[in-house]
Amino acid sequence: MKRIAVFASGQGTNLEAILEAVKSGGISGEVALVISDQEKAQALQRAQRWGVKALFINPKEYKNREQYDQVLVDQLKADKIDLVVLAGFMRLLTPLFVRAFPLKIMNIHPSLLPAFPGLEGVEQALAYGVKVSGCTVHFIDEGLDTGPVILQEAVPVIQEDTIETLHQRIHASEYRLYPTAIDLFCRDKLKVEGRRCLIID
Repeated sequence: MKRIAVFASGQGTNLEAILEAVKSGGISGEVALVISDQEKAQALQRAQRWGVKALFINPKEYKNREQYDQVLVDQLKADKIDLVVLAGFMRLLTPLFVRAFPLKIMNIHPSLLPAFPGLEGVEQALAYGVKVSGCTVHFIDEGLDTGPVILQEAVPVIQEDTIETLHQRIHASEYRLYPTAIDLFCRDKLKVEGRRCLIID
């Protein structure tokens, strides 16, 4: 069974959806570790309620991003982690980290990549006036939201939408899509060829 680590900086609502999916059998893996860069992140409290090992690793204790990321890599290897899942983790990972776990780091982004990468994807979509937004699960590479796309789900933008209402509907999609992508990884159903991520039988 694949061992999953979830990185989160905030409330951990995607973490909750992942833990629920593990419990219901929707993910054939186990969340073995939750790490946060924020001491008071609700994600850590959620993990503790579920009986999952939860660690606050303080970036301020390290000289630079690479030193911090090396500590993260060492922790993940000590815990024999197979997949790293970013769930609202508000730090950019360095190439050092990405190279330690090639095609083993997933992220979910609130837009249909490659549209509106980076911060505030929902705000960017509304400002641009698109009629359809959504969310994307992708592997992390050394660029910003540029890794191979695993799954996407479209969310219509309605005329009355605000940032908050569109966020809410995209979140609902995320809670379905992320566990599905994680389960595909755990069952060895994903194969990357160039930029394409294929789902295999």
